[in-house]
Amino acid sequence: MSVTIKKIAKDLHLAVSTVSKALSDSHEISAETKARVFEYAARLDYIPNPYASSLKKGKSKNIAVVLPEVADSFFSVAINGIESVAQEKGYHTMVYLTHEDIKREQSIIRECRNGRVDGVLISVVGGNAQHEHLRDLYTSEVPLVFFDRVCEAIETARVVTNDYESGYIAAKHLIEQGCKRIAFLAMRGDLAITHHRQDGYEQALRDKGLDVRVIYCSDKEEENLALLRDILQQPDRPDGIIGSIEKVTMQVYTVCHALHIAIPQEVKIIGFSHLQIAALLNPSLTTVTQPAFEMGKAAATLLFKALEKKQDVKHEQIVIPSVLVPRASTHTTIYADKL
Repeated sequence: MSVTIKKIAKDLHLAVSTVSKALSDSHEISAETKARVFEYAARLDYIPNPYASSLKKGKSKNIAVVLPEVADSFFSVAINGIESVAQEKGYHTMVYLTHEDIKREQSIIRECRNGRVDGVLISVVGGNAQHEHLRDLYTSEVPLVFFDRVCEAIETARVVTNDYESGYIAAKHLIEQGCKRIAFLAMRGDLAITHHRQDGYEQALRDKGLDVRVIYCSDKEEENLALLRDILQQPDRPDGIIGSIEKVTMQVYTVCHALHIAIPQEVKIIGFSHLQIAALLNPSLTTVTQPAFEMGKAAATLLFKALEKKQDVKHEQIVIPSVLVPRASTHTTIYADKL
């Protein structure tokens, strides 16, 4: 049976409020009484319940981080950035996964409005235009900050990277490596980050008079593998591929190896990825690397500004640039040097 403040108060013939204040080291309680309470609590191995205490003060000391997945290395690193701020503020980070399911996201957001968390950081589900649950949260007392995947229909605080410029730079890099048939692997749906990356890619190709090739992938790996296998066996197959997200880039590697298509000699590949083993792949993967830790940290910093009532952050947008990291998957010379 757990030991409670009520039991300590009853055994010591003290008021519950007196024991509570003594355990909080309140100046209102004498040193003698504090000593009695601390000694008896230690003897009973009393463990305070900070969650219950915080509820009385109107604070849960929890923040929610709502993500589509954690298999993507970007989100794993972003969580570390978020926690670096949350721990310093004495808050717990509660991670919720939507698995790209809008109904699950709606359920999670409803739960976030019941007092269990004080604020929400979210990277939204793709492939839908249903925003009412997010709008309801936005108009409630719970601060909301978007990061990476944002809902552009709701004007609230957000932390993003320069997706349009990154898409342009990725395509330009492949063009500079001699690619003429560059495909962009997009994801179906209304994700703003994919659209911005695609827009940048298309502009780079138009600037050089090249044909745009956008291939729409799904969340189902088997469907993507079949699609990529078909595309890479066509006579006019792409000689350069940009994966708009990490997992579809890895699927290109899988198909190329299965079909014995040499990377980068026959097809050059770039992926939007924060994959830590990118340099260890065979060949090493050229990436557009998002500043995941910095984005998570910046998003959490905005959230705590709102929680601490320091300022209204609803109209703040922070853009942290991504970086192109050239490796062997786009450089035949780099690949040869490593043999």
